[in-house]
Amino acid sequence: MSLLAILRIALKALRVNKLRSALTMLGMIIGVAAVIAMIAIGSGAQERVREQIKGLGSNLILVFPGSTTASGVRLGAGAAQSLTEDDAGALTRDIEGIVVAAPMLRGAGQVVAGNANWSTQFFGTTNDYLIARDWAVAAGRVFEEAELAGAGKVALIGQTTAEKLFGEGVDPVDQVIRVRKVPLTVIGVLARKGQNSMGQDQDDIVLMPISTARNRVLGQSAGRQKRIGSISVKTADGADMKVIEERMRDLLRQRLRVQPGAEDPFTIRNLTEILQTQEAASRVLTLLLGAVASVSLLVGGIGIMNIMLVSVTERTREIGLRMAVGARGRDILQQFLVEAIVLSLIGGLVGVALGVGASMMIAQFAGWNTSITPQAIGLAVGFSGAVGVFFGFYPARKASRLLPIEALRYE
Repeated sequence: MSLLAILRIALKALRVNKLRSALTMLGMIIGVAAVIAMIAIGSGAQERVREQIKGLGSNLILVFPGSTTASGVRLGAGAAQSLTEDDAGALTRDIEGIVVAAPMLRGAGQVVAGNANWSTQFFGTTNDYLIARDWAVAAGRVFEEAELAGAGKVALIGQTTAEKLFGEGVDPVDQVIRVRKVPLTVIGVLARKGQNSMGQDQDDIVLMPISTARNRVLGQSAGRQKRIGSISVKTADGADMKVIEERMRDLLRQRLRVQPGAEDPFTIRNLTEILQTQEAASRVLTLLLGAVASVSLLVGGIGIMNIMLVSVTERTREIGLRMAVGARGRDILQQFLVEAIVLSLIGGLVGVALGVGASMMIAQFAGWNTSITPQAIGLAVGFSGAVGVFFGFYPARKASRLLPIEALRYE
């Protein structure tokens, strides 16, 4: 008997008891839908972490000054003011595997452009900061060497800052903004970055030469001219960031003359490693959710086995009649096995549609990132077919082993 004929007979048998077939498929439908939805939720979490890594910049290490104590009160990180621009230069010069080490001074305040104003944060830094953060300039240019050395009155602004100060569709390049009453000419607009891992808008920012921030905007005293607030370090692709982190610690302790056993007057944070840890946790969460949802597929498979056993019992005389007119045991085995597989696959396809719909609803109403991949759909459908083969084989084998005489006598 051809496979097409067996498939036609199987579909006809399933149409005879439509309600029972639908209820049998319900377990597979729920199982596949649950698998698709759970994998979509987990994959969405992984994709979100990848976006954060991309937005942050790859292979990034941050160095902050440590804490200090004043009048018996221990202040927070960054209060020590222990790092200098020379320290940033030494990291790039003396440690192999570091691409750039960008010094930064940070401030916040009101930025004014014409009749508009906006409260934002600003950074005094160098062009190395854009390299460290993998940040492109969407319009305009970067700082020139003369502007960096001579405290030039120029600035780069983020997309959000540009929209708040100049409105949408307006080119801010060559426009003048005032940061703490200091006029700065906008020479470029940064490419859009989006939110960081803490939910902060990275595009709400003003960048200026570090000498401009130090001498004109922040107005630091001469004795602290070289002090900086942090260093952004970018390592080369493939470099061992753990080894580089230890070498940075040793070099900075040496430059700051820290005694053996004393606490570091600085803090080193490997942000890429932190986000990669989050991604690994999201991956484990995806596998866990998929495994839990797969239990529903097993339950659906047991339901298929149960119904197929009932079907074999009800159709015993039919099986005997088919064997009496020449059907072989292999034909009976194939017929019932195809019925089980069809039940599983139809249930799997309907489950895929429901799972995709549920994922879209979760993304729409719950605000949770979801990501549906063809691999997840293929895995769910393939697994549902495998469940049909596994749980349908025993009833089909039982039917194929019936003796024609006994089957015809069955009532």
